[in-house]
Amino acid sequence: MPGGNLQFYKAAIVDRPQDRTEVLAICVPSADLLGCALEAVLLPAPNVSLVRETLPEQGMADYPAICSSRLAKLRPDLLLLCLPPGGLREAAIVFEAVRRHQRELFTLVILETIETSDLQQLIGMGAADFCLAPLRLDDLLPRIMRWSGAVSARNTLTRQLEESWGLKQFLGESRIFLEALHRLPKLAQCDASILITGETGTGKEMCARGIHQLGPRSDHPFVPVNCGAIPSELVENELFGHDAGAFTGASTAVSGLIHDAEGGTLFLDEIDALPLQTQVKFLRFLQDQQYRPLGARKSCHADIRIIAASNADLEGAVRAGRFRADLYYRLNILPLKLPPLRDRVEDIPLLARHFAAKYAREFSKPVVELSRSATDKLLAYAWPGNVRELENIIERAVVFSDNSLITSEDICLPAALVSAEEMCFKTLKARAIAEFESAFVRRLLAANDGNISKAARASKKHRRAFWQLMRKHEIVTPLTPAEH
Repeated sequence: MPGGNLQFYKAAIVDRPQDRTEVLAICVPSADLLGCALEAVLLPAPNVSLVRETLPEQGMADYPAICSSRLAKLRPDLLLLCLPPGGLREAAIVFEAVRRHQRELFTLVILETIETSDLQQLIGMGAADFCLAPLRLDDLLPRIMRWSGAVSARNTLTRQLEESWGLKQFLGESRIFLEALHRLPKLAQCDASILITGETGTGKEMCARGIHQLGPRSDHPFVPVNCGAIPSELVENELFGHDAGAFTGASTAVSGLIHDAEGGTLFLDEIDALPLQTQVKFLRFLQDQQYRPLGARKSCHADIRIIAASNADLEGAVRAGRFRADLYYRLNILPLKLPPLRDRVEDIPLLARHFAAKYAREFSKPVVELSRSATDKLLAYAWPGNVRELENIIERAVVFSDNSLITSEDICLPAALVSAEEMCFKTLKARAIAEFESAFVRRLLAANDGNISKAARASKKHRRAFWQLMRKHEIVTPLTPAEH
């Protein structure tokens, strides 16, 4: 048994043997062997009571009644769903039964293998976590104990995030921003790796903290790491730590950041800056949660969640050989792309007013609002530094303004450094048209609740032409019932 989990096992099995966790395992046809393996693995856990139900080969129409009967009779603390490859239809039926009869129940999906597309569909159905074969007690039992006790904590965490931390930080009303924001609770419920992409200043670390706060690991550390800020020769030492005598000057053992994040979340920003050699070792850690400090003879175990982030084109880095493809796919199980500020222009006035009020209070200034000319100036700027740059600009305007109204003269935007090619009329015209089209389509979709047909009619364009504009600018909106 890995040393890192000894304390957990003592608390879960020895100190509280009277607290039994009731677990229902539902095995979809062709996954019965997985169910048998599950029973065998959990047999040494005296505080886990497992009941296994195998659904019949025929009669999928009877699945809702079977699941409902078992849920009503057992009222389990946790549901384990054993799925074979391609068992999404059966999974959908089971998840629907859970929603109808025990909505607060968490479901942990047990699989042989999984494709990323299937994983995302299962998360959409309601899967809280995943465990892949071969099953191991030291991997499965911590998950069972964590999720079985997380029902009441989930509502508390959600309320805390909304009331105290989250909504004070996540500001925006645009559809594209809210779509990303509304994914955070679902991402928080699953323990798989997350890759957050987006330009600098879009709030990647803030979203990572939100996911951590909403999840079952919120009472454990959130450890942020900027991989680009660590010299390449020190990265492994920072992540994995070292034993005494590992190198000249290493008189004592030092734990790494992975050890510091035990039980919680390790956030790796600028993951593209990891050296290739470190990428190999980190991939190994992701595969089995085992790592070896520099100079150590024995491996260590860490129970942590990984959230990575990058403002670079990781797919391009993979093609160029600067980033390992296998590590990219391992990190990109649950992708989250954050929109740049120029794609959510309707949020700029809201954010600007928020920052103006914030810094007026902080600096005891009389500034209370922005003039129309100041707002227009903000709306016309491209914001390459995104929300972070906007905050800095407003902070500077508040500091230097002596009036209660911020005017366009108070908004000091950086002079654009552009090449001669970028300054040509044709290039600037094409850029202006593209920005107008993107903003025009987004505003129409927002005004028509995402209904493409209604937005197309409002624009007096054919629906296909309007859809082609959406495709051109990579605008995605969820289908309304009328669109199905």
